[in-house]
Amino acid sequence: MDPRLGRDTSNCSIARTLEVVGEKWTILILREVWYGSSRFSDFERVLGCPRNLLATRLRMLVEEGILATETYKEPGARSRPKYVITPKGMDLVPAVMGLLQWGDRYRADPEGPAVVARHRECGAHVDVQLRCESGHPVQAKDIESVPGPAFRMRSAG
Repeated sequence: MDPRLGRDTSNCSIARTLEVVGEKWTILILREVWYGSSRFSDFERVLGCPRNLLATRLRMLVEEGILATETYKEPGARSRPKYVITPKGMDLVPAVMGLLQWGDRYRADPEGPAVVARHRECGAHVDVQLRCESGHPVQAKDIESVPGPAFRMRSAG
């Protein structure tokens, strides 16, 4: 029997990741953080997300260590939290950029993409590329998935 078909899929990093970021509003909050938003009111205004759902998603992103809160105070107002990306959150940039790249290719407006990602230093377009640890460019067809240290077969029954 092919081990891929009998593997225990309960131990899957993709499934566990989707438990954290696999919901539309969560990804859109991360997009807005990368675009420069940091305040609850900014997210609410730009996203149009229901307040209770937005609060829940932001709290979860903070609990997961993807965002952190810092306090800010405007003159004459009370102190409030602002949301900042953590190193753990920055590690999600390639995944979200991959969604942007795919969307720009297959789902963009007929006039083109709404936002273009450019390298701040030189102005060149940014795209997501796969590379192996040795630095070689890798195409999806050249990726081999093999059992890792936590690979388990499903128990019979």
